[in-house]
Amino acid sequence: MASGFSRNTVPAASGHDALLSTGAETFPVYFVRMRRARRYVLRVRPDGALRLTIPRGGSRAEALRFAERHLAWAARERARATATPVDPGVERELRARARERLIPELLALARQHELTVSRVSIRNQRSRWGACSPGGHITLNYRLILMPPDVREYVLLHELMHLKQPNHSPRFWRLVSAACPRFREAERWLKSSGRALF
Repeated sequence: MASGFSRNTVPAASGHDALLSTGAETFPVYFVRMRRARRYVLRVRPDGALRLTIPRGGSRAEALRFAERHLAWAARERARATATPVDPGVERELRARARERLIPELLALARQHELTVSRVSIRNQRSRWGACSPGGHITLNYRLILMPPDVREYVLLHELMHLKQPNHSPRFWRLVSAACPRFREAERWLKSSGRALF
């Protein structure tokens, strides 16, 4: 079984065939056997449950192992499928708040670390919290305004450290650790709660 995941097989009478859990989320699993299928296939149903196709000659045990290896993907798909669209008016207000607060916060941190930012943009990024170009242009996701302040500061420092090291090499993480000693806690928050902001 994959590390961090737990499996709980339940009777069919409960309405589903098995349960898979990441610790933070639980997924009901429904098995479907298809003689024509050549491989295991995992789908996220509209209700958030998993539909797991078993090919001819396959087993439920192997199907569950396959699903466990793809639970992170399933969690992202479930979050995307069940996300409630943000009201345009609310988004405009959040963007305005982000411009008012995030840009000054980023520039203050840049001065503190003797770094030069050429430009700052606030965007509606769907898969990242921020980005830093080789020319010093930093883009920030407006949803950062909804995070706890210490997590937001970590994201800002993360992008600023890319001005010193443009990749995620060991040197980069040493720079991040020096600038933000509790960055691992912030990373854990982003992984466990960040997707709820999208």
